[in-house]
Amino acid sequence: MNKISGIRACVFDAYGTLFDFASVLGRCHEVPEAQRGALSTLWRDKQLQYTWLRTLQGRYADFWQVTGEALEYALESVGLTVPGLHARLMALYLRLPVFPEVPAVLRELREAGFVTAVLSNGTPVMLSAALEAAGIGELLDAVLSADAVRQFKTHPDVYRFALDSLGVPAEAVCFQSSNAWDAYAASAFGMHVVWCNRYGQRPERLPGAPEREVRTLAELPGLLNPLTAPPDGRPGTLSK
Repeated sequence: MNKISGIRACVFDAYGTLFDFASVLGRCHEVPEAQRGALSTLWRDKQLQYTWLRTLQGRYADFWQVTGEALEYALESVGLTVPGLHARLMALYLRLPVFPEVPAVLRELREAGFVTAVLSNGTPVMLSAALEAAGIGELLDAVLSADAVRQFKTHPDVYRFALDSLGVPAEAVCFQSSNAWDAYAASAFGMHVVWCNRYGQRPERLPGAPEREVRTLAELPGLLNPLTAPPDGRPGTLSK
């Protein structure tokens, strides 16, 4: 299989791709074990629905608010009314662990000369807290929040914001997401895409088509052709 060529920047989705959002419920013993799976799934599903619906309505609220409102809905739906539980779960969301392979992969990519960046719906505060807790901030050249354009993925403005921030064209970006809808949208936008299909999802029936599908990010470095020449510094004006 041919490797992906011409890449200068590797851009990652955050939640579900770098950070294990499903771990929140496993770390909160106040939620009965029998309800953890249903609560986690409903919280995530409603969180994403709210981002898409707010984007369609033109009624933006940042990802922290959306996440909190989705959790309120999920807790009420499963009948959990434990005092303070909402606040404790939200606090845990700020300290999500990364998947085991993530630090080594980011380090390998940077050592090979690729720019590494996050492009996420998460607010700057959310992303900063998660990166600090995980200890991987120094492995990223840029941390980009959709909050800057007051839209959520899959709006094209979010992907365009990444290109403008990094100073690279779409064809020089390899975008990684575990969310199929995100992977397909980035591909339709014009980026190279590696879909990190951690959960064995079926392919989407949407515009775009990821070039590669992997089960973990550990496979990513082997899919990329090396840079043809060491870059003179990292491209664009990068901001953390």
